[in-house]
Amino acid sequence: MKQISNKFNTPAMLRTLTALCLIALVFATSGCGADTPSGDKEMKKEQLEEYKNELNELKKKIADLEAELGKGSPANLVNVEIKELQPTLFEQFIEAVGNVSTDQNIIVSPETPGVIESIQIKEGQDVRKGQVLAKLNTESIEQNIEEVRVNLELASTLYKRRKNLWEQNIGSEVEFLQAESNMKALQKKLQGLEAQLEMAVIKAPINGVIDHLMQKQGEMAGPSIPFARIVNLDEVYITADVSEDYLNQINAGDSVSIDFPVLNLTKKAEIYRTSAVIDPDTRTFSIRVNLKNKNNALQPNLMGELKMRIARIPDALVIPSLLIKKDFKGEFVFIATNAEGNKVAEKRYISTSIKDNNSTVVTKGLEPGMEIITKGYAQVTDGTPLNINQ
Repeated sequence: MKQISNKFNTPAMLRTLTALCLIALVFATSGCGADTPSGDKEMKKEQLEEYKNELNELKKKIADLEAELGKGSPANLVNVEIKELQPTLFEQFIEAVGNVSTDQNIIVSPETPGVIESIQIKEGQDVRKGQVLAKLNTESIEQNIEEVRVNLELASTLYKRRKNLWEQNIGSEVEFLQAESNMKALQKKLQGLEAQLEMAVIKAPINGVIDHLMQKQGEMAGPSIPFARIVNLDEVYITADVSEDYLNQINAGDSVSIDFPVLNLTKKAEIYRTSAVIDPDTRTFSIRVNLKNKNNALQPNLMGELKMRIARIPDALVIPSLLIKKDFKGEFVFIATNAEGNKVAEKRYISTSIKDNNSTVVTKGLEPGMEIITKGYAQVTDGTPLNINQ
């Protein structure tokens, strides 16, 4: 044994043993590497625990800050905006569309037939009442007048002579009466012919402008043939149809605003009259408004939009219609009231009347000075603590 031990103590053997130990160490190290995933899991668990501790610490700090900032105020405040109610003038209007017309829009024709001999006006010309517009050929009438005048002169002479003889008791009464009758008949015939001569002259029946000349010189004219259109636009009117629902709210004398979009013009006037009959098909009644039109800007058939007031309340409590909610008990809104020094929401049932243009008039349930919740009202209930946003 002593000899063997000496062998292992030689330098060569020592080097061999050292190499074997190194190899064994490498294998041992490789074997330990198989347990690495288990080690990573443990490390992650430790890291997660550390993060949780940090989160709990942050939550505690956040809670402390919230408690410090909200000290003296209720928890779970709802952010809202409020508006103080004040009486205001409330007016309700309706609108209707109407068309411009004129009473003085006239078709002119001669009173007797004849050929147009001359025309003394042209389209667009202003004319005055009684002004001569045209003349018809009156040659035959003038000849008849001349003939009747000659006969009338003779008949007048015979009548005077018969009258002188009759006053001297000479001649018969029948001869005297015949002479008188013949003279009077010719006088009547002359008057008729002169009237026909006058009717052969076409005159303007009103002041106005020649809007349209329908005939030409040399054409045959007559009572049934339109000669010209004369329009007077100094005074016009507009009519519109309104629903029968407003029959008791619109009356003659009421103010009305009329907008003419094409002309970019607005006029103020009063209702001249309302019709006495309701249209059975449309269930509407007609209104008429007279208008001055000295510059002739308004023309027949021009469209206008009429705006009429149907309600006026001097001191009304008016709120936006979208703030009003409804349940089985009726309509209600939320107002802001004081409770133990803090603002809370209070549910208020109300009565309303007129609703117009997204606004509603409140007749019961609210008083001037109350603070109505205008924003955030959908997130509150009765008694909800409030944070008022300025």
